[in-house]
Amino acid sequence: MWARLTIAVAALMVPAGPAVAADDHASFFEKPETWVLIAFIIFVVGMYRPVTRMMGAKLDGRTEAIKTELDEAQRLREEAQHTLAEYQRKQRDALSEAEGIVAEAREEAKRIEVNLQARTEDTLKRREQQALDMIAAAEARAIADVRALAADIAIDATRRILTETVEGQKGDELVNEAIREVPGKLN
Repeated sequence: MWARLTIAVAALMVPAGPAVAADDHASFFEKPETWVLIAFIIFVVGMYRPVTRMMGAKLDGRTEAIKTELDEAQRLREEAQHTLAEYQRKQRDALSEAEGIVAEAREEAKRIEVNLQARTEDTLKRREQQALDMIAAAEARAIADVRALAADIAIDATRRILTETVEGQKGDELVNEAIREVPGKLN
């Protein structure tokens, strides 16, 4: 920058050919162009530092803003990766838990099926035994009824036979005694 400024000042100080020759009689410091040049140089030198500081501050501010945005973007990226990893882990855990639940449900279904088969077999055996017991009880009742009927028929037949064959007091006693003995002999 200083090199450019020096070249510009030198170019203004060098006489400009025929125009300088016509106005040759005035000294360098009497020319208004010289004072404009000096004022311009003082202005440029005076404004150089504040302008460069202001531009530097603006650039530094912008640099800080960009750096802050980059840091925030990096933080958000890391947070997003962490969140993604966490959700992927939760998804894997949920899948393994679901598989465990399905396996447990299958085992429970097998246990229920085995238990149900055992209970069904037990129920069928009990009902079969109850049916056999009912048949045996009905058979026993039928036998008892047949015996009672046979005893009643035998008693009635004995009474008729004895009544017809034996008469009198002796016949009545024999009939009564035979009637008393028949039920004991039939059962």
